Amino acid sequence: MEAAFYIAGIVAIVSTVLTISRLNAVHALLYLIVSLLAVAVAFYAMGAPLVAALEVIVYAGAIMVLFVFVVMMLNLGKRAAIAEGQWMQGSIWVGPVLLSAVLIAEVVYLILRARLPEIAVGVIDPKQVGLALYGPYLIGVELASMLLLGALVGACHLGRPVHEKTEARYDRNSDGARAHSGGNLIRAGIGRTPDAP
Repeated sequence: MEAAFYIAGIVAIVSTVLTISRLNAVHALLYLIVSLLAVAVAFYAMGAPLVAALEVIVYAGAIMVLFVFVVMMLNLGKRAAIAEGQWMQGSIWVGPVLLSAVLIAEVVYLILRARLPEIAVGVIDPKQVGLALYGPYLIGVELASMLLLGALVGACHLGRPVHEKTEARYDRNSDGARAHSGGNLIRAGIGRTPDAP
C-alpha cells in the first residue's frame, strides 16, 4: 500500500503542476480531475475509503462537472488562450516561483529532519470521520461553510450580466416620482404616463 500511496502522490503533484501551467481551460480541467483522482487513491491507500469515495463523488464528479459547464457557458476560445499567454510572460513568474521554492524547501527539510510516521493500516469507518469532523473540528467546518457561502454570493454577484446590473437602478418616470424600473416594466410602458396626442 505504501507504493500505491507514493505513486498516487507523484501523479497528484505532476497533474497539479500541469493544471496550473495549461493555457487551455479544458486541458487544465482534465489535469485537475486526474489530480483529484490521485488524491482519492492516496486516501484509499492510507485506509480512508469513505474520504476517497467523497473525493471522487464530490470533487472529481460534481464540482468538475460544474467547472466544465462554466467553461462551456463562458465559451473560452483562442482569444482567451492568447490573452492568458500574454499575461503569463516574463517577470510575472518570478514571485510565484520563488515562493513555491521556499515552500518546497521547507517541506523537504521537514521530511528529512523528522522520522516519517507509519502509514495507517486499519480502515477508518464513517462513524469515526463524523465524530472527528463534528467534534473537535466543528468550528473549522462551520468557518469553511461560511467561506463557501461568501464565495457563492460573490460568484453570483460577479456573474450577473451587465445589463441586469444597470436595469436595477432607480429611474424617474414622467411625473417626477422615483420608481424602481425593474427593467421590463419601463420597456413595457408601465409606469409612464401616455404621451399626449
